[in-house]
Amino acid sequence: MRTVRETSAGGVIYRIQRGQIQTALIRVRKRWRLPKGHVEEGERIGQTAVREVREETGLQGRLDQKLGNISYTYRAKTKEGEPIRISKRVYFFLLQYLRGDVRNHDYEVDEARWFPIEQAIENLSFATEKRMIRKALGILTHRYARAAGAEVGGAPQK
Repeated sequence: MRTVRETSAGGVIYRIQRGQIQTALIRVRKRWRLPKGHVEEGERIGQTAVREVREETGLQGRLDQKLGNISYTYRAKTKEGEPIRISKRVYFFLLQYLRGDVRNHDYEVDEARWFPIEQAIENLSFATEKRMIRKALGILTHRYARAAGAEVGGAPQK
């Protein structure tokens, strides 16, 4: 079986509301997931992450920092019906929310919604994506607790 390599990028977009970190997830069929998609020709990976988050959630974000990447394989068929193996690598970034509305997601997405970040972790369907949000939570909790000495993520910070 022929293997096809693909590269995608996506993001964990966040905002702080009343001292609580929130992130937006998308639902496609019955699975909640992080927004992500294919890197287009001539596009940088970070640009792809910002574009895909905007398209799939309706939210504009600013690139904050790289979170890491995940790899997985799955089987598919070409347009001609040839069975192939897809080897995919997805790069994830942390994005700071700027503007937009989750009701403006694209047609490929059934729903986009803001969640408290801890609930987002519980709702995600894939363990690898949960790992990316946990990493984002660690970064944000540390950053905002240190900067503001405030309550962030729902628990008092020391």
